[in-house]
Amino acid sequence: MVPLQLEGMPSWLESLFTSEFAFAVLLGICILEGAMMLRFMPSELVVPAALALIGSSIPETVAIVAIAIVGTTIGQFLLFCLVRRAGREYVIQKRWFPLTESRLERFDGWFDRWGGVAVAGSNTMLVVRGLLTIPAGLSEMDGRTFVALSALGSLSFQSILAALYLFGGYLLAL
Repeated sequence: MVPLQLEGMPSWLESLFTSEFAFAVLLGICILEGAMMLRFMPSELVVPAALALIGSSIPETVAIVAIAIVGTTIGQFLLFCLVRRAGREYVIQKRWFPLTESRLERFDGWFDRWGGVAVAGSNTMLVVRGLLTIPAGLSEMDGRTFVALSALGSLSFQSILAALYLFGGYLLAL
């Protein structure tokens, strides 16, 4: 397999990914990513980096994708609960949320138009990944429904990343 370019990853994180705690580290990183608190690396680098550093055999790939889905879903559910409890003004006031009032209104419109499909769909897209968690938390959506839709979108996103990494390695090996 051709190695992934890991310039964007801090060296301390790379050493944790290659330690015996690699799967626990991956879970923690994915929880942070799901809660929109992953600031030290792009979310689209997490699964490919794990595949490059932990391994990319079929069992390792399945485990990495499964851990990423569980972790991001936990993180998004925690964010969903926080938003539900704290409310709209809290979200607008806190700087760690990447939203302005106008951007939140746009996502509210998407959520109003598409409902739960928007949650799963947004989890598959790079730029808006997870941002529909906030309108979902502000809505009357049931927590179990949110978890299922969040997990479905994360399954799509993480599987696409893993497939691109593996397919890219295959192409480069030709």
